[in-house]
Amino acid sequence: MTVIVRDFRPEDAVAVAEVRRAAIPFMVNTPETVAWQVAHAPAAQRYRLLVGEWDGRIVATAHTGLAPDADEPGRSFSNPSVHPEARGRGVGTAMLAEAERYLAAEGATSLYVWALDEPHCLEFAERRGYQLSRGSVFQRLDLTTAELPPLPDAGALPAGVELRTVAELADRVAEFHEADVEATADEPGDLAGAAPDLARWRAMYWDHPALDRDLSMAALVDGAIAAYTVAHTDRRDRYQSGMTGTRRGYRGRGLATLVKTASLHRARAAGFTAAFTSNDADNQPMLAINRRFGYEPAQGERRVFRSLV
Repeated sequence: MTVIVRDFRPEDAVAVAEVRRAAIPFMVNTPETVAWQVAHAPAAQRYRLLVGEWDGRIVATAHTGLAPDADEPGRSFSNPSVHPEARGRGVGTAMLAEAERYLAAEGATSLYVWALDEPHCLEFAERRGYQLSRGSVFQRLDLTTAELPPLPDAGALPAGVELRTVAELADRVAEFHEADVEATADEPGDLAGAAPDLARWRAMYWDHPALDRDLSMAALVDGAIAAYTVAHTDRRDRYQSGMTGTRRGYRGRGLATLVKTASLHRARAAGFTAAFTSNDADNQPMLAINRRFGYEPAQGERRVFRSLV
């Protein structure tokens, strides 16, 4: 059978979401998030969502584009995902080859790819000239059986601390933007770059269709947003932590644990059965927090990269 690699079409959204759900079950993907990402990618990214067909069926997908805000010029990304039933048939090779060709033609000089931390995936990358970079760990929590930390009553919170949902703070977008930019700047990573301005941040994160504002939480200290956790859901059964951060001046008070505790309790009460999160392998503070919640490692990833020149 011939592998066909082509651009995403709006009618592909359901099939692409199902491929991602099967290939990377630790992330929230829906037809709405697929279509939204294509529609809202920054122009400078030169973004393409590639899909791979095998025997007339979509079995693979790949986010592909430039990284215009990276701290080094010429960097780009592509993250192929192949349905488990279609692996070993050359689909991933065809997807990555098209991504490399396209990005080189757009002026990229290096390409960064997330690969599952499994021997066959890393060997595949090595054969194509990729080198290993940093690692990341997907973690899973069974919300039906987890013994979550107790959620303190409002009267038992530290003096000046208040828990609120993001939905209740919807008029404070600019303050959430400031908190997120500050917290994200301290996250380890190899494609770090300039922080998005408010308009771009709002388009990328605040208006994301998977954002569940009733499950996302903030901790206020004397009325100021001090810590927050972002919850993405598929509106079915999966909950994913998008980001948890604490502003520098408020760290060491247990606020990240507090907002995550509140969010997970609300997620379980809303009927979600599985919670997922992902952390850089060097982010020991968040890995320790997640272990205390009962999260268990589900899958490792490694960033791999190669030169395109």
